[in-house]
Amino acid sequence: MKKRIIIGLSCMVVLLGVVLLAFGFRKDKNTSLTKVRLAEVTHSSFYSPLYVAIEKGYFKENNIDLELILTPGADKVSAAVLSGDVEIGFAGAESAIYVYKQDESDYLTLFAGLTKRDGQFIVSRKDIKDFKLEDLYNKEILVGRSTGMPALNFLNALKKNNIDTDKINVNTAVEFSALSGSFIGGVGDFVNLFDDSARE
Repeated sequence: MKKRIIIGLSCMVVLLGVVLLAFGFRKDKNTSLTKVRLAEVTHSSFYSPLYVAIEKGYFKENNIDLELILTPGADKVSAAVLSGDVEIGFAGAESAIYVYKQDESDYLTLFAGLTKRDGQFIVSRKDIKDFKLEDLYNKEILVGRSTGMPALNFLNALKKNNIDTDKINVNTAVEFSALSGSFIGGVGDFVNLFDDSARE
């Protein structure tokens, strides 16, 4: 129950933030709706409240014409926001940190968290009965770029479970958006995928 309340409150904060931000953006010439472009790093069932709000017309009821744009990679989401191609981006918090550390004159502002947990799954090439994290030892796993949230969360989870990452070939050479394709193409013994990609 507590988890549902946290998720519900997070979603409300995001929706409120979108509504408040929208008042400062341009009006569409053909309607009274305010056009807001939102770049999302990936499609995920973790973002279901957003998709439901769009499909149910909640944004239009609040005079917002929300355009959702798939923009794989937090770095690309950041670039889209900073260039003005979109007004809002959904991505890991690390993107704002990287921009800040580059001493840019324009920074990203984090204003809400949509999820509390990470939606990643370890997918194996072979069926493993009673999988344990130790089954990753001496195997290659694709996790996305080393500075991205999928890789950072995965490595943190291994550390919290006392897994020696020196005994695992952690492949950070493949971009997040190419993980499933690379794995299907034969790279790696395991892959760390977001929920929707893991079902493919």
